[in-house]
Amino acid sequence: MSAAADPGDRSAPDPGSGAGQRISYRYGLWPALLALAMGLWGIRRENTMWRDESVTYQVAHRSLSEIWHLLGTADAVHGLYYFFMHGLFALGGDGLLLLRLPSVVATSVATLLVASTGTRLAGPRAGLLAGLSFALIPVVQMYAQEGRSYAMVCALVALATWLLVGAVDDPSRRRLSAYGVTLALAGWLHEFAILALVAHGLTLYLWRPPRRVLRSWAVAAVLPVAAVAPLTLFSLRQSGQVSWIGWPHPEEWLVIAAVTLLGLLCAVYGTRQAGVTGRPRAVRLVRLALPLLILPTAALLVASLHEPMYVDRYVLYSQLALGLLIGFAVDRLWAAAGRTARLAAPRPRAVVFGIAAAGVAVALLPVTLQMRTPDSRKDNVTALAAHARALAPDGAGVLFMPSRRREWALSYPDDFRGLTDLALLRSPGADNTLEGTEDSADRIRARLRGFDRVVALSDPPGQPEDALPEEAVKRDVLRTEFVVCRRVQDKGGQVTLYARPGNC
Repeated sequence: MSAAADPGDRSAPDPGSGAGQRISYRYGLWPALLALAMGLWGIRRENTMWRDESVTYQVAHRSLSEIWHLLGTADAVHGLYYFFMHGLFALGGDGLLLLRLPSVVATSVATLLVASTGTRLAGPRAGLLAGLSFALIPVVQMYAQEGRSYAMVCALVALATWLLVGAVDDPSRRRLSAYGVTLALAGWLHEFAILALVAHGLTLYLWRPPRRVLRSWAVAAVLPVAAVAPLTLFSLRQSGQVSWIGWPHPEEWLVIAAVTLLGLLCAVYGTRQAGVTGRPRAVRLVRLALPLLILPTAALLVASLHEPMYVDRYVLYSQLALGLLIGFAVDRLWAAAGRTARLAAPRPRAVVFGIAAAGVAVALLPVTLQMRTPDSRKDNVTALAAHARALAPDGAGVLFMPSRRREWALSYPDDFRGLTDLALLRSPGADNTLEGTEDSADRIRARLRGFDRVVALSDPPGQPEDALPEEAVKRDVLRTEFVVCRRVQDKGGQVTLYARPGNC
């Protein structure tokens, strides 16, 4: 059976047509609804938060002036997001739902845009499959339920990518201005979004559009670069906040390699089959997706040779490209199956592909379920705060070891009511910081000696210990003057009740 005889093997929309310029709601609606449903499923995650979400929650509940002053000392890179969440929380309602709902909606929008971009470049079936693939990628599912800005950044990069594709065929001032503004907003939500601009530049080089298109894009690119540059320069003063980032672990390298290899295999297969079926224009999708998949991650890894800064969520938007490549490859596989005698008719093909899709869904089910449990995150702030309340008698002292673990308490102040923070000098709100400022080592030692019972919240065993004098004195006094009465470990941390010998 020839490719032309396959009614489903339709070419991409005519670049100059209205269908090519509009978002393809027809083929993107179902993937977007799937992403929305996946995001809402288990969104409360057993009523728990982890540390990053806790920071969002407590900072967004500060006043506007407090948030503004905080950004002068910490987290400037997340400033726009904190202001947005402050406005959202001002509306009232369920705290956990409001915390994560923007990410759910953003992921759904990103899915719609992936499907629309795939439709424009490689046809409606490729767009539909790309959207469905993107919505099911495990890391996309994870950050679709995250009270942080990464899904919103992903949606904005998806919009910028869609606008870029349209601008190549119709470089209107309005479209290119929207492109520049969109990437600028993405960069202000997280500065590493600007790496998408580099990927788009390589795509244009590979596409070889007319020079007027390149000039127009270069002009449009000035806005996001100019907008994000001051934020980047200012945030360099706060680089100590990400000193916890290390060189990728072996399992992270395996994930990076697996994702890259999968994308390359899909690209090679899709390109080959597009040539066989006489659809060379569809290869533009590969030249759009591969730079976006590889360049942002590679840039952070190369920069990490100087100072580690790679974290998968910082370049979550690279998964847009993986969805496009998977959808394109499966679309070409469907077309190739149509040229096979036994699968030439649509119904046998639908059965085979339906069984394959069911197999993929079953394979993804364990990780899909795990993403909706507290164990999917680095720690469980909610549980640790509850353990502190259960272990600590009224009037006891409390220590956070190291001091940054005070973030575990800030979203759940009721669990620490009646306890004395033995190391705190100035509160986070009063000090315009995330965790507050602690007193000197000598003052901490003196305060500790005035209490018979102390509850300590600390990292789990095996974590490196901070060498600061303030942290060392906490460990020294507890080890030499107190005994362990009870210890409870939970995801990402532990809570220990100490007492004077004989007072447990």
